[in-house]
Amino acid sequence: METYLLEWANLLLRWAHVITAIAWVGSSFYFVFLDSSLTPPQDEDLKKQGVSGELWAVHGGGFYHPVKFAVSPPALPDKLHWFYWESYTTWLTGFALFTLSYLWNAGTYLIDKSLMDWTPATAIAAALAFLVVFWVLYDAICRIFGQRENGDRIVGALVLLLVCVASWLACHWFAGRAAFLLVGAMIATAMSANVFFWIIPGQKKVIASIKAGEPVDAIHGKRGKQRSVHNTYFTLPVIFAMLSNHYSFLWSHAQNWIVLILMMFGGAAIRQFFVMRHGYKLGRNANPLPYALVGVVVIAGVIAWLKPQAAPAAAPAPVAGYAQVQKVLEQRCYMCHGAQVQMKNLRLDSPEAARQHAAAIYQQAVVTKVMPMNNATGMTDAERALVGQWFQSGATVP
Repeated sequence: METYLLEWANLLLRWAHVITAIAWVGSSFYFVFLDSSLTPPQDEDLKKQGVSGELWAVHGGGFYHPVKFAVSPPALPDKLHWFYWESYTTWLTGFALFTLSYLWNAGTYLIDKSLMDWTPATAIAAALAFLVVFWVLYDAICRIFGQRENGDRIVGALVLLLVCVASWLACHWFAGRAAFLLVGAMIATAMSANVFFWIIPGQKKVIASIKAGEPVDAIHGKRGKQRSVHNTYFTLPVIFAMLSNHYSFLWSHAQNWIVLILMMFGGAAIRQFFVMRHGYKLGRNANPLPYALVGVVVIAGVIAWLKPQAAPAAAPAPVAGYAQVQKVLEQRCYMCHGAQVQMKNLRLDSPEAARQHAAAIYQQAVVTKVMPMNNATGMTDAERALVGQWFQSGATVP
């Protein structure tokens, strides 16, 4: 019953997380597009009000005319929409899902004893430290270098270096699947922290100054804009890291940390193209197509690098019977897929079940070798070969 309820909790949390993430990413992408597409106002009245840019758009059968004030509007409206619950809810549901999927069973999902043979409590503490330490270091980089001349380039280079170091550490300390997800969660935490500690507080200070009739300090808008731009470049790398747990050929690779860095870099380069293309259409910057090409080339290079190698011709494999395979399943698989526990609602402790799920057993235990999870039960290569022989000979059962 516990496994069944955990599966439902996982499903519902994942559903809520995806929905709120779509809302957050969607609004973020829209405002990046809006800022990049604004043109100087034509109406003299708008200029007098302090409008710095406007945009005409058509959508859903209607016309829209959003405008942006350089620092502050002449007066605050009665209703002002804030964009922050999308971020907070995305992080809360994501952290809850990470806790349920990885921290709850850290010994199975977080720890790979061939990398680090530590206790679940130590692994959990280290994983949480990734979220906190990355934010502290990233925030310090932005504070120290963000306001300097060419500060954006310095910040970008240092943050890239920080992500590379964190990716190397995660992939050498944690199980591959968990390491990829942890790096994504680490960056996503910084994104939400940008909203919580900088963007929203800065906007509140601006509003407080307007209500008090005091001059508005433009620095709050500049800092908020800086962190918002960082968030948009983080988005595609984070989404890749979150999706990667479904593709074992990525995180099970011997150089998985390089795979992670290259794919995230490719995503950030492609995002740069989409950020700059609106300004290019307005003649504000050069054609950003090279960024997209760099991203595509990097990803294509990873695809070519990871392609399966043709196996040398071998002598016909001996036929393995179910009786031999059953002993392997009993020793390596029944503890999670047997009478007492059915993870993923899957049982393998009968000939009929083994036959029904033979293709999945072969794929997970022989081809990708992702099962048993992090090889917690110590399945040997000889045992995997035995399962492979049984499947290739027809997966017969008594």
